Amino acid sequence: MDLVPALREPLKKVLGPATAKVMAENLGLHTVGDLLHHYPRRYEERGQLTHLADLPMDEHVTVVAQVADARLHSFASSRAPRGKGQRLEVTITDGSGRLQLVFFGNGVHKPHKELLPGTRAMFSGKVSVFNRRLQLAHPAYELLDKDAEDGDEAVESWAGSLIPIYPATAKLESWKIGKAVQTVLPSVQEAVDPLPGSLREGRGLVELPEALIKIHRPATKADIADARARLKWDEAFVLQVALARRRYADTQLPAVPRRPLADGLLTAFDARLPFTLTEGQQRVTAEIFADLATSHPMHRLLQGEVGSGKTMVALRAMLAVVDAGGQAAMLAPTEVLAQQHHRSVTEMMGELAEGGMLGGSEHGTKVVLLTGSMGAAARRQALLDIVTGEAGIVIGTHALIEDKVQFHDLGLVVVDEQHRFGVEQRDALRGKGKQPPHLLVMTATPIPRTVAMTVFGDLETSVLDQLPAGRSPIATHVVPAADKPHFLARAWERVREEVENGHQAYVVCPRIGDEDESAAEKKATEGDKRPPLAVLDIADQLARGPLKGLKVEVLHGRMHPDDKDAVMRRFAAGETDVLVATTVIEVGVNVPNATAMVIMDADRFGVSQLHQLRGRVGRGSAPGLCLLVSEMPEASPARQRLNAVASTLDGFELSRIDLEQRREGDVLGQAQSGARTSLRVLEVIEDEEIIAEAREEATAVVAADPELAQLPGLRTALEALLDEEREQYLEKG
Repeated sequence: MDLVPALREPLKKVLGPATAKVMAENLGLHTVGDLLHHYPRRYEERGQLTHLADLPMDEHVTVVAQVADARLHSFASSRAPRGKGQRLEVTITDGSGRLQLVFFGNGVHKPHKELLPGTRAMFSGKVSVFNRRLQLAHPAYELLDKDAEDGDEAVESWAGSLIPIYPATAKLESWKIGKAVQTVLPSVQEAVDPLPGSLREGRGLVELPEALIKIHRPATKADIADARARLKWDEAFVLQVALARRRYADTQLPAVPRRPLADGLLTAFDARLPFTLTEGQQRVTAEIFADLATSHPMHRLLQGEVGSGKTMVALRAMLAVVDAGGQAAMLAPTEVLAQQHHRSVTEMMGELAEGGMLGGSEHGTKVVLLTGSMGAAARRQALLDIVTGEAGIVIGTHALIEDKVQFHDLGLVVVDEQHRFGVEQRDALRGKGKQPPHLLVMTATPIPRTVAMTVFGDLETSVLDQLPAGRSPIATHVVPAADKPHFLARAWERVREEVENGHQAYVVCPRIGDEDESAAEKKATEGDKRPPLAVLDIADQLARGPLKGLKVEVLHGRMHPDDKDAVMRRFAAGETDVLVATTVIEVGVNVPNATAMVIMDADRFGVSQLHQLRGRVGRGSAPGLCLLVSEMPEASPARQRLNAVASTLDGFELSRIDLEQRREGDVLGQAQSGARTSLRVLEVIEDEEIIAEAREEATAVVAADPELAQLPGLRTALEALLDEEREQYLEKG
């Protein structure tokens, strides 16, 4: 039975095909329900106007203001009839600042009649600068005076005392959205409530139809607060139910318990270690081993600081599974990282990684690498070792997911850098076991607890927040190349000094440099028209200039895999002084002798990415140095971001800053899930308490009624969230 036919009604039936087409193309809104869940971004109060002084450049804005002055100018124009053109300049004010509106040509007549001094209106357009003054060119506008000359229904009649300002686009102004909402608002009475009655009443939340009316047409600020409190719970609870059902389904699957032998491969490996595990590593290992010993699949997220020893924990889990007669696979996002993992695992294991080979240990196993670019003979041998079970540990890229790859007895899947892999890819690899294998997901980007509960909510979480002994501190400084060019010269001197002291350095650039100029121009960010600095250009300049005489090599993603591997081997062996690279070195690359990193155009990288990159230095006994080079002005948000990175080495703190600066949708993979399922009112950082409580409630609801048979409204909301073919919202791509 369809519970909400009115909310599933296509907008073209209600608003007409033209309006519906604009809404679909510009805002991704297709049904009445979609439009009702397109909430106002903020509200304007009568008499309290937007701060024109704070308008953002190059953004589409909606402002409410009063006309202070309007002047019509004529000017010579070869394109205008009779050689004379007209320009209308209107100045509007809100008490905090003034803004100029400009209309040209045939577009001046209507505003010239309507925008008289004293008139109040809503104006919508893109903010630009002309002659050092902010302006809106040809803005759309809607008069707020009741006696508007065009006789159109005045905004007053649908806006109440608070004017809702909707997320809008150039082709669809806020007030047009508001009028469309007015048309469909009666349908809210048919909205089926996803929250169980006991939960809603216990928390004093208003019913859903009331919440939708109050969010779109509030009479008071208290109405907005009531509506937001209710709608936040909807978003948090429905998402957590989706995740709880996934967790519950996983607990119903059978898995082979994997317990390490008392005196097997793991024991032999531990005896080889030249150091003791940190308390954190021991605690997390105990959690993982307890999960591996159960008869349903482990689903655990292992997160921690850059360099906290996650790989060591994962390797010991893999050895425990091999001990128990199974195989373990590690999935890495890039070939460079897969090769790096393979190299470091075989080095750490020594003769234990030579099972079945001359000189190998009796406890040993084979450690096999599988990537898409391997030669045919090496690939055939790797596939044979995997299917016969000769290879206890398999490390590879997404090539592991291909149909041709068959395991003898896959017991554990370790996914490195989970945010680069979607749920489906994860599940494809899990499907290769005779029974579902255990799963350990690692992320090297520390994430706040709320994000872990929201994005990785189908996983139990283990946190490594302790660095191993012997790790050195990293000093980070911002190098303002535009304001103080001599600082950049000093940066290259510091690199030389590190090399002279027997160490090595990285130089990171945002671009490779072998694409054509037009492609480079496209990569220039808004407000900064310079093409990003390129690896090939910078390497050449350094080798001929400030780093002349040093051994400089390049590394980037478009090199042949064998060449990449050879470059990394030379750098790891200390044969190369300076490696100029793209972010291909971001994760997992481990060269303890590398002590300095210079990141060019650092403002073009995100906070978490900078923290990741910085984690490549200071991995040995010598202190690390990271220099963030930027040409952005000191007051810019980009420089503030760099200052934040320079001020702390705490990845969890930086992840909070990063999340506050980005839209929530980015965190939840909005690119995959589309506008329909992105968070609208729930704020992942601010609403930590709601998310935690919703997770508890959801877990209890699913445990009592896994099929949600008693909660048809909740089932309907889930269907809207999770599309039939794939769980879009949970896609972490």
